[in-house]
Amino acid sequence: MFSSRAESGLYPLSLTCALLTGVAVAPVHAQDYDSVTAVSVVDTADEGPHIYWREESIAVVMYLCEGEIQVQQLIARGELRFRGLCSDSATEHVVPAREPRIEPSEFSDVPRILAVSDIHGEYEALVELLTNARVIDEQLHWSWDKGHLVVVGDVFDRGDRVTECLWLIHRLEREAREAGGRVHYLLGNHEMMVLRGDNRYVNVRYLDGLPNETVIVHRDLYGPDMEFGRWLRSKHVAVKLNDIVYGMGLDDLNEVIRRIIDARSYELMFSLQLWFANGDTGPLWYRGYHGIRPEYAQATSEQVDAILDFYDAEAVVVGHTEVDYVESLYEGRVFGVDVPVDDLGSLQGLLWEDGTWFRVVGTGELEPIP
Repeated sequence: MFSSRAESGLYPLSLTCALLTGVAVAPVHAQDYDSVTAVSVVDTADEGPHIYWREESIAVVMYLCEGEIQVQQLIARGELRFRGLCSDSATEHVVPAREPRIEPSEFSDVPRILAVSDIHGEYEALVELLTNARVIDEQLHWSWDKGHLVVVGDVFDRGDRVTECLWLIHRLEREAREAGGRVHYLLGNHEMMVLRGDNRYVNVRYLDGLPNETVIVHRDLYGPDMEFGRWLRSKHVAVKLNDIVYGMGLDDLNEVIRRIIDARSYELMFSLQLWFANGDTGPLWYRGYHGIRPEYAQATSEQVDAILDFYDAEAVVVGHTEVDYVESLYEGRVFGVDVPVDDLGSLQGLLWEDGTWFRVVGTGELEPIP
């Protein structure tokens, strides 16, 4: 399947992209099981929490707080609830004890959709955009009812507040579901890099933090027995909302990408599917819609049409490759949503509502996109 489409050019889609057409839990109980504190003299930023599921109902919560490693073991029945141990001490974290289920990849009758991408640890910019767009309230809780928020990959790397971004998305995902909406966090190439141990773009805070003060390497903070690790391994690279496909592929592609996370190098070498999906022209890395990289031949109008026909879609929404501002390409058939936060002073999002596309700027103002 992958070889024929790769050769014919029908798969020039970033993992961090979106194709758009038309457009109660058990009661929570947690208690101290034991508590251990090890002292470190390193003066570094607070980091955490990271949760290791030792067993299905026993969780170890880890922090780096003011240079000290804080470890607390808790018993969870149904859910794990605990107050933060560090600078988040006013926050209650709620984490299901069961492993995250792989959610459906298709939803219909979605009233409105907001897509953001390439957050790269810029927590304040993410909060500003979501607050001003009224997706969340002033207390950072979900307030968008049945709307769907799509995080089009690349929350990781570069910035120094990745963990805060992850916990915000983690919580909003639960709150949105309870309100009848959804948060879709799609895996991007930077998620894949971190999960596979590629630290080229990891902010020094995360390399000098917990990994420097424990025996845990950075990659293993996102291993399959860690809360973030098992949560990320349940994520898609493509979802279809109304007839809008965010990502590419759907079920087969989502499964192939999830296999890459823990694939060994020999599997990547000898599996054409895995090799292509993880390669430069695969869904994680492709940049050919923008015509700015000599190593990528720019996608032709005919190729874009072929992709849209393949998915029965009307437009592709692409992250991963920076544009000056959220904009339409190929006469409205492609939208770029990866924007330079430092240059603009804020994130931007792409809103679909009632058949109309809007650019959402950091102040929350809507600018119609032709």
